[in-house]
Amino acid sequence: MDFRQIVGHEDIIKHFKSSIEMGRIGHAYIICGEESSGKNSLAFSFAKTLQCEEKGMDPCNSCQSCIQADSGSHPDIIRVTHEKPQIISVDEIRNQVVLSMEEMPYKSKYKIYIIEDGQKMNPQAQNALLKTIEEPPAYGIVIILTTSIEKLLPTIVSRCVTLNLKPVKDRDISEYLVNELGVDEKKAEFCVAYAQGNLGKAIMLATNEEYGMLVQSVIKLETNIYDMDMEDIQRAIEECKKYDMSINDYLDLMMVWYRDILMLKVTGKIDKIIFREEYSTIKKQANYLSYNELEDKSQAIINAKVRINANAKLEEVMRLLILTLKEI
Repeated sequence: MDFRQIVGHEDIIKHFKSSIEMGRIGHAYIICGEESSGKNSLAFSFAKTLQCEEKGMDPCNSCQSCIQADSGSHPDIIRVTHEKPQIISVDEIRNQVVLSMEEMPYKSKYKIYIIEDGQKMNPQAQNALLKTIEEPPAYGIVIILTTSIEKLLPTIVSRCVTLNLKPVKDRDISEYLVNELGVDEKKAEFCVAYAQGNLGKAIMLATNEEYGMLVQSVIKLETNIYDMDMEDIQRAIEECKKYDMSINDYLDLMMVWYRDILMLKVTGKIDKIIFREEYSTIKKQANYLSYNELEDKSQAIINAKVRINANAKLEEVMRLLILTLKEI
């Protein structure tokens, strides 16, 4: 992976290359974007380019540094890990970044730290990191990847170069799916519409068998929701629990369903909806759901996402959500 293989994000790539060319490398960066949007690819490509022995605008991909970077064994490109899924602790930041940075690079000009899920750093961890990015050694670079910059302390944000990811153009995503991955055009069209500018989401939907099952599960739920009794709801919840690691995607697909209903109500055009094969059901629901009801249902899905990401019990959240969505 390097800049040449990244689809979209031209402005950020241009920023990185310009800083390399002018010798103005920052010591702390924040790359902000939704999950699977390309943050990791950008951070890794930047780190790999900086460490390349050829010192060009793109990595050579053949020197020892590039080979080590690609294999994940480069001693001066450090990915910060954390044991608990929802938190990065002060000890993890102190041991893996603060104390580690006191040691000189093993073989390269820079020592680069990539902190994934930066929004999961607790305040103590962020404060521990703050002094390091305030007074870094000349060789130290920290790249924080986050889905939510609001969860980072203002003192952290003010000392970093912040780069916000923009949606990738639909045409670019479609061409990548069809030409690079061999996805048929009809499937690619659905994946592009669902992804809303997120190449990673489009790729996962196009290539992951579980994603296809995820889509069918959401269609089944939304098609039958107004006829479901409590036993049906419990079965639907058990189905949701199969996708525990992809529950945000499950909820995103539910949101797309109501977005389709809204688009059909507003435009009356089938080409504006994503679940086109479910047109008859979506049209039927569009006839009896008001704009206010659609807004309420969309907000209920947003609320469910917030609760799940705050570690609320999945079964309880989904039961309340389905009961709320059933209301007319």
